[in-house]
Amino acid sequence: MFELTAAQVTAWFGQIWWPFIRIGSFMMLVPIFGGANMPAQVRVGLTMMICIIAAPLMPPMPEVDPLSLDAILIAGREILIGGILALLIELLFSIFMTLGQILSTQMGLGMAMMNDPINGVSIAAIGKYYQLYAVLLFLALNGHLVALEIVVQSFNTWQVGDFPSQHVLDTVITQFNWMIGAALLLSLPAVVAMLLVNIAFGVMNRAAPQLNVFALGFPMTMLLGLMCLFLTLSGIPDNFARLCGEILTLMTRLEG
Repeated sequence: MFELTAAQVTAWFGQIWWPFIRIGSFMMLVPIFGGANMPAQVRVGLTMMICIIAAPLMPPMPEVDPLSLDAILIAGREILIGGILALLIELLFSIFMTLGQILSTQMGLGMAMMNDPINGVSIAAIGKYYQLYAVLLFLALNGHLVALEIVVQSFNTWQVGDFPSQHVLDTVITQFNWMIGAALLLSLPAVVAMLLVNIAFGVMNRAAPQLNVFALGFPMTMLLGLMCLFLTLSGIPDNFARLCGEILTLMTRLEG
């Protein structure tokens, strides 16, 4: 006669529950799935479906009483791991949002703000444009599938209950420098072009003070800024693919 023990029930429950916490925290915080425009029920259902499909591929989970103090500590560590992986994806999209903010300021469009439903803040119109462009490129490159695969595979090398080492935390913190540096490098051509335009209008103001430089400079700066935006747009997909490859490789390396 088949007998069902409490240890077997705990093992079956843990095989779904612990992956659900890590993957669920990742899904709640990653930009594409974690936005306020996606209902929480959809994210929870999608997370549960991923956990059920991936459960046979995962290593055995620790048999811990889900109502014990150890279970609470393990759950907190799993939330931290999922949040770290989601933060790296967030930094990737922040590069292009920062790029748009810099270009908007240089073009004089910093006052044109719009609501960002993903982050719940107001950002410049150009920043929102670059953010949506980055999301579409990420989906076109199947980056969301690769990211989910990395999170699922993390259970093979980052065991349930492991706490991120100090080296991992330091590496994640240094990625903020990478984000700022990448945004500055991408915006450098347009910033230099806008600087030359401002220098030209400054020389014009000194040569002909009777000209209304403010009335003439604002539309010309905006027009030339849009031209720079149009000329540099063709290089965004290649740069995004390179940066996306770097961040996904880092996510894989963090697990080791």
